[in-house]
Amino acid sequence: MKAVICTEGRTPSLFREAPPAGALAHIRALAGVGVELAVTGIGPVPAMRTLARWLLPLFALLVQACTSLAPRAPLPYEATLPDARDSPLGRLAQQVPAAGLSGFRLLPDGAFALDARLVLAQRAERTLDLQYYLFRCDAIGLAVLQALAQAAERGVRVRLLVDDLHVDDDDARFAAFAAHPNVQVRLFNPLPARGGGVLSRLVRSLPELRRINHRMHNKLFIADDSLSVSGGRNIGREYFMQDADANFIDMDILALGPVVREQSASFDRYWNSEHAYPIGALARTAPAAPLPAGPAALPDPGHAQDALGRARLSQELAAGPLDLIWAPGRVVADLPDKIARPESAQRFADSVTEHTLDLVRGAQRRVLIICPYFIPGKVGLDIMRDAQRRQVRTTLLTNALGATDEALVHFAYAGYRREVLRLGVEVYELGPDIARRLRKLGNFGRSQGRLHAKMAIVDETQMFIGSMNMDERSASVNTEVGLLIDSPALVRDFRRLMDGEHFRSAYRLRLGENDRLQWIDRDDDGREEVLDAEPGLHPWLRLKRWLLTPIVPEDLL
Repeated sequence: MKAVICTEGRTPSLFREAPPAGALAHIRALAGVGVELAVTGIGPVPAMRTLARWLLPLFALLVQACTSLAPRAPLPYEATLPDARDSPLGRLAQQVPAAGLSGFRLLPDGAFALDARLVLAQRAERTLDLQYYLFRCDAIGLAVLQALAQAAERGVRVRLLVDDLHVDDDDARFAAFAAHPNVQVRLFNPLPARGGGVLSRLVRSLPELRRINHRMHNKLFIADDSLSVSGGRNIGREYFMQDADANFIDMDILALGPVVREQSASFDRYWNSEHAYPIGALARTAPAAPLPAGPAALPDPGHAQDALGRARLSQELAAGPLDLIWAPGRVVADLPDKIARPESAQRFADSVTEHTLDLVRGAQRRVLIICPYFIPGKVGLDIMRDAQRRQVRTTLLTNALGATDEALVHFAYAGYRREVLRLGVEVYELGPDIARRLRKLGNFGRSQGRLHAKMAIVDETQMFIGSMNMDERSASVNTEVGLLIDSPALVRDFRRLMDGEHFRSAYRLRLGENDRLQWIDRDDDGREEVLDAEPGLHPWLRLKRWLLTPIVPEDLL
């Protein structure tokens, strides 16, 4: 989701003559927190200066009109209920085959991943803890809120923690939801400006842009401290194959057993953080429409089993034992105070990114990285260079330009492509249209396909899955959470989803003559087509890349 600032101009030198103090920093910060800077209307330099003379005083007035966020009032510490596992779900989670093992199941299908969340809400008897970067109050979000509200009516304690950046005009909805005595809603690292869209709130929060550049990117859904769903999906229709225009190819994982208690401990740290504000301390009092009564309507996946041949979790819980893979696993989670550490190196230390890179560094034979937003930086290049030296086969799957929803991030990644290919890395880019060919990834209908899963596979035995991207923002700006799992069986399950070694749902990149990039497309019969021009790089995007890349540093993308 992006807001757009439109300016007129033809060069990135708008503020080179007598720049106002902090103006460029504000533009960079806006780009960093999810505001896409679009440049339209090619005009002469004098017109640029005229525009600047109008815009800069407006910026100054807005800054003067802004208010800062007051410190959060002290709150009593709240932890996971001690009897949370004394429930049917809790007793199910205690039936582990051996000490130190947890049960896992990949959730590649959007409808099945939504079903897992809703059935956990329906069957929980003690607690429901949810933590999300983005929670849209669209049809999917309202279905989840409805299931949570019905759980609260049964006496379940519901805690919902949402990053505040994309809350927009949903304050009233969340405040109405939190009015139930068994429900609490908190917003993480709130913007001082309330109401309106992302752009409006960011502009009215300019004095605190340095703080609000740091976001909580975590995704967790925990029931009775016993079962969880985590991974790459936020709450919104595009994450569950329900959007008419573009849907995300994503991956969640169901977990059961000891590893869930680690996730609950991480949730408690965020819930009790000084950066988590109760919705009542922030929201306006405008009334919100009540949630619909009755059971939530589920989207029909059109098939009885997911791509791995498994039934919905709701059906399995009703029928008997769950189809799980048992393996050792551990949670890697950033601390909520990561966002307040002054230095990038301090934020990177002991981060989810650092733990995941350590896993990759330890590879002996093979590494597969699946990441929608990939900016390796010097550290990433050094790791790939070392892998090449040790003859470790490295493969990357990311978005093509036409598939990404973050063009600026793709432009930064594109600057590394030749070097990555020279290091022997196999690079694949998922195109928005060719993703439809592989129905295992979901039924896109006429919508575009966009990669959103965040995973790493090492030596066909170890897996990372979580919320983290391979970029500076995940490493040292945002907070993240994930799972490290040691399981050849789970990796084999994942490999069943991929379309062979050649990722027929993606372009394969290579260097041709004179170091020229080429994209190899393969049709259903295996015939190859070589493209010398980047798919999806239209003249407007070419201009946008030229104009904006120099002014937006990588650590803000």
